[in-house]
Amino acid sequence: MTSRMKLRTADAQLDQYRASNRALAVILMLGLSAAASAGPDERDQAYRIHNRLAGVPPSELVLTQMEADLVGNDPVAAAKRAMDNANFYTVTVKNFAAPWTNRDQSVFVPLNDYTTLVIGMVMDGVPFNQLLSADLLYVDAGQNLPSPSSNNHYVTLEQAMLDPNFDPQAQIIPSTQSGAYGTNPTATAGAMTTRAAAEAFFIAGTNRAMFRFTLLNHMCTDLEGVHDITIVPDRIRQDVSRSPGGDSRVFMNNCIGCHAGMDPMAQAFAHYDYDEVLGRMIYDPSVVTSKYFNNNTTFEDGFITTDDHWDNYWRVGQNAVLGWDANLPGGGNGAKSLGAELAGTTAFAQCQAKKVFRTVCLRDPVDDADRTAVSDMATDLRTTHGYDLRETFATSAAHCMGN
Repeated sequence: MTSRMKLRTADAQLDQYRASNRALAVILMLGLSAAASAGPDERDQAYRIHNRLAGVPPSELVLTQMEADLVGNDPVAAAKRAMDNANFYTVTVKNFAAPWTNRDQSVFVPLNDYTTLVIGMVMDGVPFNQLLSADLLYVDAGQNLPSPSSNNHYVTLEQAMLDPNFDPQAQIIPSTQSGAYGTNPTATAGAMTTRAAAEAFFIAGTNRAMFRFTLLNHMCTDLEGVHDITIVPDRIRQDVSRSPGGDSRVFMNNCIGCHAGMDPMAQAFAHYDYDEVLGRMIYDPSVVTSKYFNNNTTFEDGFITTDDHWDNYWRVGQNAVLGWDANLPGGGNGAKSLGAELAGTTAFAQCQAKKVFRTVCLRDPVDDADRTAVSDMATDLRTTHGYDLRETFATSAAHCMGN
């Protein structure tokens, strides 16, 4: 090689070196700029989001990724990273749903099929408005299908959840109530026909408890909130006195306000019962369960239940504010169609948004900003997110991440 050629080669190598140094400088400047914009606020917010959703601190890698999401003005993406942690499902969502499964509304109850149904639906993004109507059950992939007469399957699953390597996505899988419990598919009604719900709300009584607690848990109102004395009382059963204590005014101004609307809808449960000896829900479409005739001499001219046909008298009057779906008929037979009626309301979506907000933000809405956020989450749940409750959890966490 001539000296001239060697000189050209050296010049080319020098130019390449200078170019690479310029590129490295640009990369370093960009890195320093990003680091400068990711201040302590974003890191604190990422940490707070993770703790609120998963109940445990994030790993350093996840914290850095969430921090980058926040720097990029995408707090929902940061929240979804936190929701990838197994604890979101095995702790947060479990505790979110547990109070709905018992009359005391206690979180301190064993894992059961109702709670696990909610975990699975949230995890898989199943439209949450199917909660009260679907033929759906979630089970432990490592066990045989659960028994309709025992909660042992879910007690074992809860123990497995304590393993730090537990993977809910792989271990908690969908099944059906008709397949596991042998329930007639047309009689399945999501959470209402789980074993846990039957044990809590179909046991003894008159089956009105199932209706009342469904309102309380999934529409965020007790019977006092829907009290309406203007409804025609033609479907109130025989066990309700028309003159309590000898005073008919008590019935006209008090009892009628709940029973006139509740009894026509609670008729949907006419074929359901809970057998304490067998420890399981009973569904017999050939007969109205005897509890519907308890105290039938109290007012013998009262309504006599002959089937499970229900009608919604609350679609008109003051309770129209619950936002009933105009595409549904407002009446039908059995628990499945009643569940679709209740879950089709705007009140159902609003209730889910309120409960998620309370779970994630650790408070009820306290100001206009909070109330607007909850209202927007309820609307988005119905109209934008296809009732995917994961989106509501992520949006709540973004709203409450702090400044």
